[in-house]
Amino acid sequence: MVGGDFPGVSNQKNFPPAVLAWSVWGLGALLYLIAFYLRVAPAVITEQLMTEFAITGAALGNLSAFYFYSYVAMQIPTGMIADRWGPRRLLTAGAGVAALGTALFAFAPTIFWANMGRLLIGASVAVAFVSMLKLASHWFAPKQYALASGMALLMGVVGGVVAGVPLRFLVEAFGWRPVMGVSAALTAVLCVVTWLRVRDDPSERGYASHFQGEHGAHGGTSVLRGLMEVLSYRNVWILTAVPIGFSGAVLTFAGLWGVPFLRQVHGLDAKTAALITSTLLVAWALGGPLLGSWSERIGMRKPLYLIASGVAMLGWSAIIFLPLPLWAMVALLIPTGFASGNIIIGFAWAKESVPLRLVGTASGVCNMGPLMGGMFLQPAVGWMLDQRWNGAVDAGARLYDAAAYRAGFTLMFAAMAIAGIILIFARESYCRQMHE
Repeated sequence: MVGGDFPGVSNQKNFPPAVLAWSVWGLGALLYLIAFYLRVAPAVITEQLMTEFAITGAALGNLSAFYFYSYVAMQIPTGMIADRWGPRRLLTAGAGVAALGTALFAFAPTIFWANMGRLLIGASVAVAFVSMLKLASHWFAPKQYALASGMALLMGVVGGVVAGVPLRFLVEAFGWRPVMGVSAALTAVLCVVTWLRVRDDPSERGYASHFQGEHGAHGGTSVLRGLMEVLSYRNVWILTAVPIGFSGAVLTFAGLWGVPFLRQVHGLDAKTAALITSTLLVAWALGGPLLGSWSERIGMRKPLYLIASGVAMLGWSAIIFLPLPLWAMVALLIPTGFASGNIIIGFAWAKESVPLRLVGTASGVCNMGPLMGGMFLQPAVGWMLDQRWNGAVDAGARLYDAAAYRAGFTLMFAAMAIAGIILIFARESYCRQMHE
């Protein structure tokens, strides 16, 4: 039954109250918060991981990227399953498996089992973002979709901030393994609460649905056919490729290599370095919902996406290539991170680029982009660091100089330059569905 089909109830007056809508969406957002926390946690325990598992920079990048390998691989099936079976089951299963993966990582005896734990975490939490977008299309009015997408990024970045200074304090006090063990337990609690509280559509709670398509319309479409149909739209390809550069740079710097860079090149302590990288994440989180909302107000996606991309490229070019004092670099990270939130425009744009029955699949495909950025760039930067390593070691962990980091971060800038060029060829949606 579609919400609003209840006798005597006005479809215009029976939408779910905001508190209920945001609470249902919020449980999915909590899994995304945990996902982001686990995604960037290696950044503040790089020395511990390199020492305990006796690994190089490339191997550390690979350990972190194991999360992205499975996360990216899961995006397409996650989107299609969300379209066919709904986000409630996905979120519950995702939280349960994430708890198991986190526990495996926490107590891994060797680098192999640590990699497997990260692989399991990435595969499980991959359901969070697409499920949140799917919930948003049912529980929120269409004009709130870009805001909900931006708030999703904000929730994720809260998790990233928790994985900064707070995590560093906890690790120093209790050790990284016990902290990860507690993280696994909290994720298991979320699994139970999600099953009890989340519903796929407001009609399951007796309210009208905001979903504008036909409920269940995707049921007669095969999984493969739905995927092929989504991939037939040019915008989907473009809006998947562009975040590889811009989000990839943020995830590579704040998610792994920024903290050791600030410690080894600028001589900062671990907590201060984590605070600075968290500043980048906070700016990124603020930029997402604001840029998405601004694009909604002007009625176009492409101009603001292009402008923000240009600002991000200028910021990163100065950070990477200019001999800036520390204060100037930190100041530049704020507008650079803010502009990098342009990917939220892309999620709303992608939704408008396909028929509504394919929103989940399109969201899954497009969400591969940001994660592919981390998947490719984190180990690539680590590999470049190893190529420029001068042999310095501290307590079993490799130390890299400024020239090595500059060479590694140049790969980030190259990815952004390619992404900016690709974006030019996207077709404007004017904030409306381009296909019925």
